[in-house]
Amino acid sequence: MQLTFRSTAVLLAAGALLALASCTQEQQNKINRDIQNWTGTNGVLEVYAGDKLVRRFLKIDKMSTALGTDDGKPRPYRFGYGVLDENLNFIADPGEKKVYFEVSDFGSNYLFFENPR
Repeated sequence: MQLTFRSTAVLLAAGALLALASCTQEQQNKINRDIQNWTGTNGVLEVYAGDKLVRRFLKIDKMSTALGTDDGKPRPYRFGYGVLDENLNFIADPGEKKVYFEVSDFGSNYLFFENPR
């Protein structure tokens, strides 16, 4: 029996779905994060002081959790790179630069989401 391209693609897709279904939720989340790291995410990070928006970073591919150099344990902050939206207009305007940022897990009020625009 000779397989056509379409039947081969269907079999591969079915196999991938079966393999994914047998994974735990955490394994599925990790696979999803790995795909997003590869394809990139148009993320937005907003930092609040109380209920007031004080900083916004645009075009973030990913945020990473810092790991200790010697012990490899997660540190209580996340970091990444994004365009600082200085005028908070949701647009990376000319002159607004890509910068490095860190946010603490302790007492920080921040929100990370995919840019809807």
